[in-house]
Amino acid sequence: MTESAGATLRGSSKQATEVLVGATDTMQAERPRERLLAFGADALTDAELLAVMLRTGVAGCPVLDLARDLLARFGGVGALLAAGIGDIRTQRGLGPARAAQFKAMVELVRRALLEEAAQRDSLASPDAVRDYLRLTIAALPYEAFLALFLDSQNRLLAARELFRGTLAQTSVYPREVVKAALGHNAAGVIFAHNHPSGVAEPSRADELLTASLKAALALVDIRTLDHFVVAGHRVVSFAERGLI
Repeated sequence: MTESAGATLRGSSKQATEVLVGATDTMQAERPRERLLAFGADALTDAELLAVMLRTGVAGCPVLDLARDLLARFGGVGALLAAGIGDIRTQRGLGPARAAQFKAMVELVRRALLEEAAQRDSLASPDAVRDYLRLTIAALPYEAFLALFLDSQNRLLAARELFRGTLAQTSVYPREVVKAALGHNAAGVIFAHNHPSGVAEPSRADELLTASLKAALALVDIRTLDHFVVAGHRVVSFAERGLI
């Protein structure tokens, strides 16, 4: 066999492999899409939903396998959704374009949760608040302190990150919290902060801070409704624990 004939054969073999991988990819992606259209999104597994969004896999890894691999690496849907764009874009099969698309989708979900909190009583529908917090601060490598400012009907007026700290702690100043609450004309406030350590249990310092903020806000007739501690998938409520 001549060298040129061998090169042609190798080229043809490579093209055939690429076509086969592409066809497998398409079949894997189309099955979840067809099931979604026929039975609804809730009929799909986490991996199938992610495969629909990714659309195609990478060489040697069809899209459904890629989806399963991503979920395993991040430890589930919640951790994947909360991951930073820097962590996502370095994963095999994603890259900058897919990472940007993925984070845009997550941001839309986050904004939808904010809209729900703005239209309904946040205390009557706490799941929207919890989901919003998981998407916003659960995966941060530093402590962030948020305030959700509510009107007299407990509907969300604004959500603001007020303070940011190190891996272990952040400094929160009651005077600045009161100033921000008055600026939003809030009738009530829900606080939240994350524990990068992964332990969602409130510390004694968290309890003392909450009591201090509650007392400062009470002076201007603003209610402190709850304080959430977020760590990974867990969101612990001070109100449910009887700590507020």
